[in-house]
Amino acid sequence: MRLGHFENLRPVCPRCLATRGAADPLVLGLVEEEARGSVRWGTLVCGDAACAMEYPIVDGVPVLVPDLRGWMAANGHLLTMRADLPAAMEGVLGDGFGPDSAFNATRQHLSSYGWDHYADLDPAIPPGQAGSVVRCLDAGLERLGALPAGPVLDLGCGAGRTSFELAERTGELVVGLDMHWPLLMLARRVMERGEAVFPLRRSGIAYERQRIEARFTGAERVDFWIGDALFPPFAPRGFALVAAMNVLDCVASPPALLHAVDDAVAEGGGALLATPFDWSTQATPVEAWLGGHSQRGDDAGRCEAVLARLLTPGAHPQSVERLHVHGESLDVPWTVRMHDRACMQYRTHLVTLRA
Repeated sequence: MRLGHFENLRPVCPRCLATRGAADPLVLGLVEEEARGSVRWGTLVCGDAACAMEYPIVDGVPVLVPDLRGWMAANGHLLTMRADLPAAMEGVLGDGFGPDSAFNATRQHLSSYGWDHYADLDPAIPPGQAGSVVRCLDAGLERLGALPAGPVLDLGCGAGRTSFELAERTGELVVGLDMHWPLLMLARRVMERGEAVFPLRRSGIAYERQRIEARFTGAERVDFWIGDALFPPFAPRGFALVAAMNVLDCVASPPALLHAVDDAVAEGGGALLATPFDWSTQATPVEAWLGGHSQRGDDAGRCEAVLARLLTPGAHPQSVERLHVHGESLDVPWTVRMHDRACMQYRTHLVTLRA
């Protein structure tokens, strides 16, 4: 955790935020290892003595989620995964675990996200094949226009490319939040070593170790934290720009995500929201799918129509209060690589917002 980010962004206790709506500041607790202005191992502690919740900093990443024990129980095995496995041995283990294992599901995630976020930097990849996330971000920033000075929040940052691009383009501090530990480790390796390393799926459970040089101007202004996009651990209205690229259909409550973005954006600031409305019960209960579970309502199953009402103050019982749509929405092509012979093609719905 970069101390500059901690001091400038002043994170608050996510449990107090989620349970009481209180923005109680976090303070440094235990510092086990610190170097070059960053805490690698330590804790952050809620400043409210009635809470005093302790959040770990693991390998430089603070884990700031409301249900810390629940997240640790679900992800603890990932925190102790080895990063020094030779590629061949990783393949041997993948064979042993089998195609339906969490081990291979994680490799698939790393393959798809790593390729989309960084393969456009590989000279061997033809132009235009990879980099959907960057092209979508470009389109959104161009439409959003000039913004006030201030830090940037990248919700659901995944493998980190958007965070680096936002730091490079704005010149501001950027914090990337995500709940997926292996993807955040990929992002941190880019931040610390200037290289993206990930397993690239060829077919079945056959993977090849991919290593791509990835150096970004302004990487020193980026940090990555574990955090829940529905409860970003910050006091309200602290960010000049909030980005949520393909996150809306990956959370338990899409309206809650919109309100979290609404709360986080400073006066005069902006937000980028992109989603393919690719609903899954693993992430979102069917009842929370925006128009995607019934054609019998007023919106006839059109997800974008429900989203538009949620982004219009007063148009829906769960509408945001401050943000308003800035210009026309846009459908942007987005390619997700599955393996050598398969890609998924999306039209992600891009909306720009101003406060």
